[in-house]
Amino acid sequence: MLNDAVLLNDWHVVAYAPDVPEGKPVSVRLLEEDLVLWRAGGQVHAWRDLCVHRGTRLSLGRIEGDTLVCPYHGWTYNTEGRCVRIPAHPGQTPPEKARTMVYQAREKYGWIWVSPGNPTHDIPAFPEWDDASFRKVHCGPYTFKASGPRAIENFLDVTHFPFVHAGYLGDPQFPEVNDYEAEITPEGVIARDITVWQPDPDGSGQGAQVTYTYQVLRPLTAYFVKSSAGPRFAMYFTVTPVAQDTSIAWTYVALDYGDQTEAEIRDFENLITWQDVPIVESQRPELLPLDLQAELHLRSDRTAIAYRRWLRQIGLTFGTA
Repeated sequence: MLNDAVLLNDWHVVAYAPDVPEGKPVSVRLLEEDLVLWRAGGQVHAWRDLCVHRGTRLSLGRIEGDTLVCPYHGWTYNTEGRCVRIPAHPGQTPPEKARTMVYQAREKYGWIWVSPGNPTHDIPAFPEWDDASFRKVHCGPYTFKASGPRAIENFLDVTHFPFVHAGYLGDPQFPEVNDYEAEITPEGVIARDITVWQPDPDGSGQGAQVTYTYQVLRPLTAYFVKSSAGPRFAMYFTVTPVAQDTSIAWTYVALDYGDQTEAEIRDFENLITWQDVPIVESQRPELLPLDLQAELHLRSDRTAIAYRRWLRQIGLTFGTA
């Protein structure tokens, strides 16, 4: 597992909870390490996907009650990750060191979150999650062959809307972005009152100026809420750092207007994200430069500038240069 203290001691989405059913181990990957997810009595567990006997993937095994059984020699592990049975030697008590590496796992917002270390922050809040006036629609996952910070910075960038998302989120004839401020706080980054023109911001068919508030909640988790003459639309966006050059983005959208079906909402978000993916994958250098002298910046880049400064302050090394 990659040795970045910031990310090791943070929470990361590794799966959509409905994709981890009772009775079936699931293989996922985080920070260049393979993990196995499995449930016992409704509780989800996350371990290194490795039997300590001969290195077989435990995700290929089976669940028996509250134990996970290796497919190779039947070594059986309890929910604490300790081997409790070796079939070839049924009368022998397994040695104390016959344990797999166990990680913290939690289920929240319909996702499985894992922390490889000792998280110093809680899972970031999603303000609209418990607000019944908002519909919440799960979208993704989306794979980027790019670093996690590059994917987050793209999410924070409104100036690409008229060009990458022309006709949907912007219009090349109206590319202006107002002057705004981005602030680094103890909790991350916040940028308020960013105003841009959108051709159809709320499904009414009418173009309008919309106002965004963006927040960076953790190095690889961000959020925005936008409003247009009343209707509100929010998005919660978090990225799994699979490897330096591979990321998986997971999103929820929350909206308090409209009669679109969940499938229609999801189709739209798929369209927008797949427009972003080739752009982000094309960026060079692949790792996000934290030295502000490495690239050119304008006042409309203030959110990205604050993000880079904050990452440097907290000491993130993964996915950055």
